[in-house]
Parts: sequence; C-alpha cells; structure tokens
Amino acid sequence: MRQSPRDKRSPVIISKYLLPREVEVAWVHQHRAVLIAPSALTLAGLLIALVLSATYVHGLLNDIMWIAWGLLFLRLAWKVANWAVDYFVVTSERLLLTTGFLTRQVSMLPLGKVTEMRFQRTLPGRLLGYGEFVVESAGPDQALRHVRFIPYPEDLYVLICGMLFPSSADDEDDEGRPTEPVADVL
Repeated sequence: MRQSPRDKRSPVIISKYLLPREVEVAWVHQHRAVLIAPSALTLAGLLIALVLSATYVHGLLNDIMWIAWGLLFLRLAWKVANWAVDYFVVTSERLLLTTGFLTRQVSMLPLGKVTEMRFQRTLPGRLLGYGEFVVESAGPDQALRHVRFIPYPEDLYVLICGMLFPSSADDEDDEGRPTEPVADVL
C-alpha cells in the first residue's frame, strides 16, 4: 500500500482525477492474485501444446493449436496491462476505482455518502493476502459497490474507517481513551 504524502511517487494516472483541494491518502493496485487464473490457463495451454506438438499433432492442426495458445498468451498480456493501470485510491474526500487500459472507467464514492462498509476475505484471500470491500451508500445506483482483490485489506479498512469515523482529539486522553466531559464552573 502506498500512502501519501510521504510517498511522492504516486502515478500520474491517479493525480489527474483528483480535485485541487483533495489530498491523496493511499493507493493500491489490485492484488497480483487476480492474475493467477489467466497465468495458469496460459501455462496449461503451453504445456498441452508442447506435449501434443511433440507427439501427436502435425501440419495444419499444429499451426491452429499454436495460434490458439498465442491467443491465450495475448489474453494474459491484456490482463497484465489492465492490472498495471487499475488503482483503488483513497483520498481525503472520496474513494476512487480506476479501471481499463483502452476504455478508462473511473468510479467514485464521496466518503460522506458511505453508509456501510464491509470487509471480507475468502480462504484463498487469507492465504494470499487480499480481501474485498463491499461499500453501501444512500441511493439506488452505486458506482462503487464491490472492490475485489484489495491488498493490505486490514490496513486499508482501518484507514478508511478512521476517515469515516474520525475521533476528536479534544475528547481523548494521551492514550486515545475518551475523557469525561468537564463541567463549566462559574
């Protein structure tokens, strides 16, 4: 997870969607686990193509098989290219999800409109280190509802909840515990 303003190397693709008054708090790519299925499919296709090419398949059928594997490889390259430009961004005012390599899509939700936020992790998510946010807001149409394959999910969840429910420093002691209100004495 990249947190700002300490990390000044945030991608330009993020900053062009920020408002002038907005402060970027954190940004992440989707977890690399999103690339496991396309990678496994491409590798399995390569192994099958190598075995069949070396033993059974010759001629035109061999060419068709290698073209099919080339298409699998191009699909993997497309998924990697999309992953490289997709970001989940937390700012001082909004949650942003930018997706798409050729067709850019930016979904956002103002922090003030968030009514509920759930965090969930499947068993593979727990093993590999990713989770999913389910964000609820007022209104029927929600541009940003499911945010899948989020790395550092606990850290981001605590960060976002801290922004949604800020504590007042005046109402806490040095250790963060609430203090009793002090009555005014005349």
